[in-house]
This record gives sequence, structure tokens and C-alpha cells, in this order.
Amino acid sequence: MKTKAFSKKKDKINIVTLGCSKNLVDSEVLLTQLRGNQLDATHESSNDDANVIIINTCGFIDRAKQESIDTILRYAEAKNDGLIDKLYVTGCLSQRYKDQLEEEIPEVDAYFGTMELPMLLKRFNADYKHELLGERLTTTARHYAYLKISEGCDRPCSFCAIPLMRGKHVSKPMEQIVQEAANLAKNGTKEIILIAQDLTYYGLDLYKKRELADLLRRLSDLNGIDWIRLQYAYPSGFPLEILDVMAERENICKYLDMPLQHGSSEMLKIMRRGITREKTEDLIHTIRDKVPGIALRTTLIAGHPGETEAHFEEMADFVERMRFDRLGIFTYSHEDQTHSFTMPDDIPQEVKEERAAQIMEIQQQISHELNMEKIGQTFKVLFDRKEGGYFIGRTQYDSPEVDNEVLVDAQANYVRLGDFAPVTITSAAEFDLFGTVAV
Repeated sequence: MKTKAFSKKKDKINIVTLGCSKNLVDSEVLLTQLRGNQLDATHESSNDDANVIIINTCGFIDRAKQESIDTILRYAEAKNDGLIDKLYVTGCLSQRYKDQLEEEIPEVDAYFGTMELPMLLKRFNADYKHELLGERLTTTARHYAYLKISEGCDRPCSFCAIPLMRGKHVSKPMEQIVQEAANLAKNGTKEIILIAQDLTYYGLDLYKKRELADLLRRLSDLNGIDWIRLQYAYPSGFPLEILDVMAERENICKYLDMPLQHGSSEMLKIMRRGITREKTEDLIHTIRDKVPGIALRTTLIAGHPGETEAHFEEMADFVERMRFDRLGIFTYSHEDQTHSFTMPDDIPQEVKEERAAQIMEIQQQISHELNMEKIGQTFKVLFDRKEGGYFIGRTQYDSPEVDNEVLVDAQANYVRLGDFAPVTITSAAEFDLFGTVAV
């Protein structure tokens, strides 16, 4: 294969991001620091002209780990072929398996953990610029951005390796979050999506009490922010005061992403979730009572060690009765160094997948019924992109990439991307709405 001669050129750096929105924010901070040091850096560039690659990996579950490894191997091969000069790896997989990775994929020039940004920057003779705190170049569409309010997690969930990769919970100072949000608003961001391993734990370490409600008020007071969205909340010890803020503030979306993981009290105990199905149902009813019309999104796990057919049926019944607006489900991934790893992973993969598929069949029917009820109603829609002859947007009840979308015929209607428009729903599918711009 013909090689490229990069050695005499100024480095061009491309950051490749894998995994969740929290990883994306980390990549955006890295991009901001690199450019702040006058380095030529891009994110997910399609030009294929970078000679230095930084891969921000995910190590959450088996599928994500495999994608990260495959990506590293692909760029390691490109380095061997002379197509790139340097290859660096950072993120969760690197944090957790650094020693093994160094041994198995030595083509990588250096591996860095989740908290080693200053060390990574030193590879480029760059300094960590504290004056850039609160400043961030976003890689999403300009009109929305993710805003991380804390790092790590103190929860003892049996199946989760996040504390191994991200450490204990550390809240970001409120003033810093508000400043970052204000900067995003000045740059045209209309929707801010608050993210953390657990939003509801925010403030306990810094202020000795849960402060998410006060943070929401301060963010809501900022000019230019039309929507504030919450991902991800933990049900045990849920701070009910945030519901009052959601109900009273127009620019806080009536939306909550609250991963529940299961619908059986026995399984929740095995999973170390600190809550029962009965208390979970009481919380769901309270949330819906205090914030009428709220869209609830949850995530479940199928096939955790100890899950019997009866436990699964209990979860299926729970999903049918609770009628979540949005729902996703993972098959259990056996993660070493977690508590669940001490139990036998004895449910066959095909059974896990069958159970997950059954839950999604139930959810598909629920989503279709809920969507059909929206026909004839008019919603405020934020438009993200144009694709396949449609302008595609979202209501306040939908987060980017994971939730339902609103499709408007681009031949019969015109909207500006990144703007809001009222849309009257004319038809519905299981996970999409179709409509026309209301005059």
C-alpha cells in the first residue's frame, strides 16, 4: 500500500469518539484544549487527512468494548501501513484495561485514562488551559449541546463498571456549570441536555445536600435557553423538589430519563438498586401527578444473573402497566470486577435476546398507541436536520438520537434547521410522528 509522508508536515489531529454523550463532552473538551493551544484538531473528520488519531473509547458493555477494540485495531493497521504517524487512546476502555491493551496492541503510542487529559495534552507540548474552563467547542448541531454536571458515580449497582472507569461521584461547581451554559447560549445553543451518571446525586459532595433543583432554577433563568432536558436520574432517593421546578418553569422540558433496570423487586435487590418495584411505581405515579404530561424514558436489562422466567414476566407486566413513553433494553453483559461477576452468567445469550425482543414488542405497541393519540394536536418542534425528503425534528418529549422524531414533508413545508416551528400531527407510526407546519 502506498504510504503518506507526514513527517515534515504540521500535525493534524482527528478525534474519534465512541460511546455515550458523556464521552462526547470529554472529546469536545479535548478539542477545545487542543485548539486553545493553536493545534490543528478536528472531530470525526471525514477528510482522512489527519496524521494523528486520538480514539476516545467506551468500555461499558461487551458490544461497546468490542467496537472500541475494533476501532483501535483499524487505526493500528493504518499506522503500520504508514497512513498515520501517531495513535493515542483515551477514555473508559483505556482506563480499565490499560495494561492489557498496551501488551496486546503495542502499535498505540500511548494509552490514557479518563482523568488524564493534562498528560495527553503534554504529548503535543500543549498546556491544560484553565482559562478555557466553561468554554467548549461543540460537535453536535449548533442548536443543542450536552452539559455534564458531574463525573463518576457512588451507586453500588451490581452490574455496573462505571465507578471502575470514572471513579467516585464528583459534582462540578454550580457557578462553572451556569457559566458554561451561558457561553453555549451566546453561541446559539437553544437546548441544553444535562447529563451525568446520576443527575439526582448532584451537589451532595460539594454542598452536603442535593442541589439539582437549585441548579435547574439558575439555568432556567439564563437568557436564550429554550429547552433544558434531564438525563439520567436515579430512582432511589429521588429529590422530589425538582418536579416542582419542572412544573413551574416553561423552559424545562417535561421529560425525564430514569433508567430503572428491572420491574421485579427480587431482581432489583440482586442488582443492588436500593429500591423495590412497589416504591418505583409509587415514584412514577408521583412524577406524573406533579408534572402532568411528562414523558418518561427508562432503560432495562434482560438476562441478569438470577433472572428467572417469573422475574422476566414480572418485568413485562411492569412495562405494560407503567406505559413508558420511551424505553430501551440491554442484554446483560458480564463485567469483571463487578459484584454480578461473582454470580454465574448462566442465562444463554439467545434467551437474553428473546426476552429483550419481547419487551420491545410490548413497548412498540405502547408507543404506537401513545403516538396515535397525538394526531390532530400541535406541538412545538425543534428541527435537527433534513433527510430523505423530510425536515426532521423533535418535541420537548424527545431527546436527540434515542427518541421519537417528527417528520415534515420538505416539498410541502419549509423550516430552518435549528429553529422551532409549530407542527400539527397528521399521522403516526410506532416511533415517529408525521405532520405539517401550522400556519
